[in-house]
Amino acid sequence: MLSANSIDSAISALFGPSVKVVDRQRVSGGDINRAYRLELSNGARVFLKCNRVGLLGMFTAEARGLEALRATGTIGVPEPLAVGADGNDAFLIMEYLSPASRRADYWETFGHELAALHRAECGSNFGFPTDNYIGSTPQQNAPMESWVAFFRERRLIPQMKLAWGLLDERTRHDLARVTERLDALLPEPAFPSLIHGDLWSGNAVCGPDGKAWIIDPAAYVGHFEAELAMTELFGGFPERFYRAYNEVNPIDPSYSTRRDLYNLYHLLNHLNLFGLPYLAEVKAIAEHYA
Repeated sequence: MLSANSIDSAISALFGPSVKVVDRQRVSGGDINRAYRLELSNGARVFLKCNRVGLLGMFTAEARGLEALRATGTIGVPEPLAVGADGNDAFLIMEYLSPASRRADYWETFGHELAALHRAECGSNFGFPTDNYIGSTPQQNAPMESWVAFFRERRLIPQMKLAWGLLDERTRHDLARVTERLDALLPEPAFPSLIHGDLWSGNAVCGPDGKAWIIDPAAYVGHFEAELAMTELFGGFPERFYRAYNEVNPIDPSYSTRRDLYNLYHLLNHLNLFGLPYLAEVKAIAEHYA
């Protein structure tokens, strides 16, 4: 992946010195970044994400996550092409995914391919070579040998500290109790899995091949159950997706008893990013598992 000091220099380095941006169209890019489709003078298109220059590290971390996911060869992931700073903006240039109609077996193929990702070789420790971000919140990834310890120390506790001022005394007590009981609440997985890390419906799009491609990762090595839990947090995927997933990577029948505990991490993050509308869910889950 190229590191560049301007968008124009990145385009020239990637496509040749005579290639220029001839049109820039604003497109949907989520809640945090500005996103554009760039039309180039050679007829190519690329996808551009921008934010303030202080968030350059967020784009660098995203690109590393995309590269790690792509390296497994299991599921569609857009290629990161260049990252850098242009004046007051940080930017990430990626492969543009041309719109296409979904295949008839879109959800079944998605389930099979995500399961294959989770079964790909990824080492023995939990974490990632570098820290990254969950949304715009820093996400700690220093490797640990235990998944349960990793989930406690690198996931729940940092979010709890950020949210502490938003919580009443009872919820603080319940959350502390959850972290104390985590060894009894979560199992160590049979094998570690490289996961997308923020896989809700908005981060899975139909690619040019009619299959699901995954975007905007917060990638790390964890337990695949945490990924499945996130897919269910905001509406979930169709049942045929989960049936297909289970054909390749069997889901433990007791997973449903842990789903909300995994999602406590994401709900705490949403509380920290977007405020009090997420507080009731945090309180309910903390009370349940305490």
